[in-house]
Amino acid sequence: MWTYVIAGVTVLIALWSLIILVRGVRKPLKFSWHRIFISISLATLMYLYGAWVYLSIYCKFGFGIIYLLVLCWSLMRKRPIRRRHEKWRVWLNIAGGVVFGTLCVLYFTGTTGRTERIALAFPLKTGNYFVLQGGKGLPANMFHYSYRGAVFAIDIVKLNEYGNRANAVFSSNLNDYEIYGDTIYSPCAGRVISVKNDNPDNPPSIRKRGPTNLNSVVVETDSCYVFLGHNKPGSAMVKDGDIVKLGQPLALVGNSGFSLEPHLHIQVHKKSGTGLPWYREPQLFIEFDGRAYLLFEVIRPKRVRMVPD
Repeated sequence: MWTYVIAGVTVLIALWSLIILVRGVRKPLKFSWHRIFISISLATLMYLYGAWVYLSIYCKFGFGIIYLLVLCWSLMRKRPIRRRHEKWRVWLNIAGGVVFGTLCVLYFTGTTGRTERIALAFPLKTGNYFVLQGGKGLPANMFHYSYRGAVFAIDIVKLNEYGNRANAVFSSNLNDYEIYGDTIYSPCAGRVISVKNDNPDNPPSIRKRGPTNLNSVVVETDSCYVFLGHNKPGSAMVKDGDIVKLGQPLALVGNSGFSLEPHLHIQVHKKSGTGLPWYREPQLFIEFDGRAYLLFEVIRPKRVRMVPD
C-alpha cells in the first residue's frame, strides 16, 4: 500500500509544479518570477527525490522533458499586463523555493561533510540496476541514517525492460522482483569473516523478523570490511575463513532480515585498529568502478566495469 501512496504523491507534486508554472506565465515576468522560481525548485526536487521507480524510471525522464518544454514555452510566450501579487504570496513563494532548492543541493552534498571513499567493483553483473536507498547521509539516505546509523549504505534493485523494479507497482510474490535470485559477486579480494545463511526470506512488505535475522556475507580486506546483506536462504557459496578473489560468487539476492522487498544492501567500514566490532568502525562512501552513485540513480552496464568470472 505504501508504494502506491509514495508513487501517487510523486506524480501529484510533479503535476503541481507544472500547474504553478503554467499559471505563472499569465503575468509579465517581473510579476511572476517568484512563481517560476518555486516551480523550478519543486520540479527539480521531484526529479531528484521522486519515487518514479515504483511506476517506471522512464516516467521521471518524461516528466523532465515535459517540464523543460513547458518552461521554454512559458519564457518565450507574450504575457498580458496584470497586477502584481500580494507581498505575502511573493515571500511565501521565495521561502518555498529556497527550501526546495536547499534540499536539491543537499541531494548532491549531503550533510556529512567531507567523505572518505572506498573503491569497489560492482557486485552484480547483468542488467540495469537502481539505487533504491543511498547517498551522503541526510537527507537523501534518511532511511539508513535514522534506522541503522549506516550513513553511506546502499540498497540496490534491478530494473526490468519497462524501467520498473518489479512486475507491478507492488507485488507479494518474491519472484516478481527483477533482482530476486541474482548472483552477488565479491566486489573485492579478501577473507570471509562472517556468513549467515539460514534465515528465511520475508514475504514482500513484511519485515517483522527484524534487522538481526538476515543472511549476509562479510568480506575483510587489508583496509576495510564489506557487508553484503538480505541474501537468499541457503544460497551462500562461501564459508567463514574462505579467501575470495575479486568477482567470486558469494550468494544470491534475497529478502531476509529487515527488508520490505528483495534488494542487495551493501555497506563498508574502515579498519581503523580500534578493536571495535567491524560494524562500529567508521563507514566509507562507496565508489563502484570509479563512480559514486546517489539516491534514485541508475547503474547501467556501460557505466561500470563487469567483474570477470
